[in-house]
Amino acid sequence: MRVFFDSSAFAKRYLLEADSGFTLDWCDQATELALSVIVIPELIAAFCRLRREDKLSEKQYRQIKEELLADIVDALIIDTTPQVLHHATIALEGHNLRGMDAIHIGAAIACGADVFITADIRQREAARALGITVVSP
Repeated sequence: MRVFFDSSAFAKRYLLEADSGFTLDWCDQATELALSVIVIPELIAAFCRLRREDKLSEKQYRQIKEELLADIVDALIIDTTPQVLHHATIALEGHNLRGMDAIHIGAAIACGADVFITADIRQREAARALGITVVSP
């Protein structure tokens, strides 16, 4: 099963939150992990912000960054192709979304994801309206 994670949901794999178990369960169920190329800079930016705010130590930052980079080695990374951007544009025109959220939706559609995992309410509603099977914590 190809499981696509947006940044908000995939971050829970590395940062302990109330619904991190949900994300970990879906990672275990996936036969193929799919991510938009934007997940990597979005998560690194979030990790750096937490480090600057002293919510992560330097050691914790390095550890979760290494885990992220190891996890994506065998993941399906979806680039921002014309097809992805086409689907993202459709999502933006029909729904109240931020640009990066629309790129996640476009990438999920383009890669033929079986399941789309997101923790973002607007993104979840838009993806469902576009015919994507969505699961959220």
